[in-house]
Amino acid sequence: MDELKGKLVKYLGNAEPAFSEITVLCEGGEKVRDTALRYFSDAKHFYELGEYVNAFAALEYAEGWLDAGVVLGVVSAEGKSPDDF
Repeated sequence: MDELKGKLVKYLGNAEPAFSEITVLCEGGEKVRDTALRYFSDAKHFYELGEYVNAFAALEYAEGWLDAGVVLGVVSAEGKSPDDF
């Protein structure tokens, strides 16, 4: 469990800049941004509760929403580019 916790600390820290700098670019972007931020908030909440598997799941959903939004061009985020995918 300590290994999982350590990875979560790293992954949550690495994701923080992208989730603190999401810009809505067009219609539909608000939904993507809000959903990604809710999942990211859930990930941090689950981490604080010691529910590391749920924290990872929520973080992956958050990253998926954010990445999809960047690829579709409805949001931009720090450190993310459509060319990354």
